[in-house]
Amino acid sequence: MAPVIINGMQLSAPCRVVQMACEVAGIDYEFRQVDLFKGEHMTPQYLAKNPQHNIPYVEDGNFGMNESRAAAAYLVQRYAKDDSLYPKDLMTRAKVDSRLYFDMGSFYKAFGDVVTPKIFGGNPAGKKEHDKLKEVLGWMDDFVKDGAFAAGTAKITLADISLLASYTTMKECGVDLAPYKNMSAWAARCTALIPNYQKANGVGSVAFAALMPKGSKL
Repeated sequence: MAPVIINGMQLSAPCRVVQMACEVAGIDYEFRQVDLFKGEHMTPQYLAKNPQHNIPYVEDGNFGMNESRAAAAYLVQRYAKDDSLYPKDLMTRAKVDSRLYFDMGSFYKAFGDVVTPKIFGGNPAGKKEHDKLKEVLGWMDDFVKDGAFAAGTAKITLADISLLASYTTMKECGVDLAPYKNMSAWAARCTALIPNYQKANGVGSVAFAALMPKGSKL
């Protein structure tokens, strides 16, 4: 089969979610750079494929979709050799979905509320935003206590992959993660299970952190 195409930027955590999912599932893919800073997401060619002009945009033959977590779920359901990344058991899948939504709506969002003003300007985050990030980090640390994966499964799932993209981006940007020992151990376990980890996530996490103004702290 032709490789899946991931249109995006590696500094984007959502793009790295899809890339890591492909690596773990053994899905052949091609990463095509769409540079938002150069306006490449607003070209007629890209808009014809993806009118929402966001990244990633994933192409599987004539089928295409955005929304990273949904795209990753589609890919592993279609091409992975088993269902371990996205279990078919209804209750287990519900837990995985819950963690995926937690990443999008709470974990990465709380981080974004703190880091976005540093990078792109605007009103700086205040005590409310910093306190919320600490609260969310505490929840996540509790999810992975006692050597657990994020959805309580025996194997890595899409939930871990999605949360790992967020966690490593936070770490590279200088968020104080020292109090959260469970997360540190969990991240090390997950990283070891992802083929070509540096290509799929490590380099992009560092690239995102490079957007931070020099000398700034979170």
